[in-house]
Amino acid sequence: MAKEVYRGETLKGKKKKKTRIFLKILLVLLIILLLFFSAVTWYAYNKLSKLNYVELENIEINEGVAEQLKGYRNIVLFGVDARANTYDNTRSDCIIIASINEDTNQVKLTSVYRDTYVYIEGHGYDKITHAYAYGGPELAINTINKNFDLDITEFVAVNFDAVVDIIDAINGVNITIESDELKYINDYISAVDSQMGKNTPRVTKTGNQTLSGVQALAYSRIRYTAGGDYKRTERMRDVLNASFNKAKTMSVGKLNNLADILLPKVYTNITSTEILGMIPNITQYNVVSSIGWPYEVKGITLDRWYGVPVTLESNVKKLHADLFGNDGYEVSSKVKEYSNGIIKKTGYK
Repeated sequence: MAKEVYRGETLKGKKKKKTRIFLKILLVLLIILLLFFSAVTWYAYNKLSKLNYVELENIEINEGVAEQLKGYRNIVLFGVDARANTYDNTRSDCIIIASINEDTNQVKLTSVYRDTYVYIEGHGYDKITHAYAYGGPELAINTINKNFDLDITEFVAVNFDAVVDIIDAINGVNITIESDELKYINDYISAVDSQMGKNTPRVTKTGNQTLSGVQALAYSRIRYTAGGDYKRTERMRDVLNASFNKAKTMSVGKLNNLADILLPKVYTNITSTEILGMIPNITQYNVVSSIGWPYEVKGITLDRWYGVPVTLESNVKKLHADLFGNDGYEVSSKVKEYSNGIIKKTGYK
């Protein structure tokens, strides 16, 4: 009888011992996982710390707009007309609004023509490209929000040097060169080389080909073919889309190198935490449309040449239909005010 009791205690003790060993192993695995993810997070934060963070204090959104745009994240990309590593006191040569549907991860890109005649707070009616020069990203964002009924609070700005370095880091982008673009791309290559102290091969043929950083920047700046500045913004979107699609296919090691080159040249008010939160979805993002704005525009020469939206109100209505599926959108009182002001200034109805 005593022997049987002894056996029972021994079996029970062995089970407890095995359980303790299992729990210890599980605990060690959990600690290893925590250390691993802590290291990954630290590494990611260390990378993102190279970004130039810019605090924006007073972003303005027209009344009722934020409620209308729930489910979308709108971010504006500024390509600034500067060669040094700076982001302010310069015009935004390129303005692209990325509208992200947070349910489907579909992205729609909208290029705003730099000469578009809009109202800029404190400066009256002027070219939208000048808003950035007058008041940096804050005034530029507020100008877009108030004229277009958008709710943008986030921006990313890069200069010409960054564009060249990024595209070189991904070994170029594939772009189709048309016959009427061949002369102008080489003229712009010469100009960029002069500004940046480079010596870039000229483009000698038409058709689809891989462009280097300088060549791609020169291509995106062409504005003297048919379509003028409107065609130029399309070229900018093509280069951006080609770069994004190529980056999505790169290895972790190459993306790491790209981050080292890109991040110190980027100015943004998106925090490291917010960027880390976006990373899991980035590979799922799919650019489904790329348009230029305004849709209906008419040129006018006042003190200089402007592209007048005809009318601002109707162009904003169509923008909301295309980006957000709101076919019956009614613009805010602020957009109506600016639209009427443009009509009064130009006579274009």
